[in-house]
Amino acid sequence: MPSATETPQPVTPETMRDVLGHFVSGVVVITAQGPDAPLGFTCQSFASLSLDPPLISFSPARTSSTWPRIREVGSFCVNVLAEDHQEYSNGFARSGTDKFAGVRWSPAPSGAPVLEGVSAWIDCTLWNEFDGGDHTVVLGRVSDLGADASRLPLLFYRGNYGLTPPVASESEETS
Repeated sequence: MPSATETPQPVTPETMRDVLGHFVSGVVVITAQGPDAPLGFTCQSFASLSLDPPLISFSPARTSSTWPRIREVGSFCVNVLAEDHQEYSNGFARSGTDKFAGVRWSPAPSGAPVLEGVSAWIDCTLWNEFDGGDHTVVLGRVSDLGADASRLPLLFYRGNYGLTPPVASESEETS
């Protein structure tokens, strides 16, 4: 631990990612029914925010090409991925592909896709947005939701799915 008299060092993106990777998070896919086709993207920064009014938050990267199109729709569904949904997480993280190819879904009350087999879904309307540095902090007002208690969530920890820590390299083991 650094002492109180040490000068703080600048925080690099690599250090930030490494240290905050020790926090276990779930993985969600944000979906909406666009004018021509369904829209969706993977998001790891999601949280319940308020019970009264019922609000959630998530933070898409400013470089996202999908979030601006979902923003225009004004409503969306947060799909909490189940432990066997790594392919959904990876597929919806890609740009320039048909993310819904081969993906079964049904419409939420807003019309946004609820992906088959998710552990939970939260249907929302856009409530507000804030600057979050290289991300946008989005607040959604919950209009409907549901869960399947038999489905365990997909977890992300230290750059990998699940709770197994990455294997240390030989040089790390000897230092």
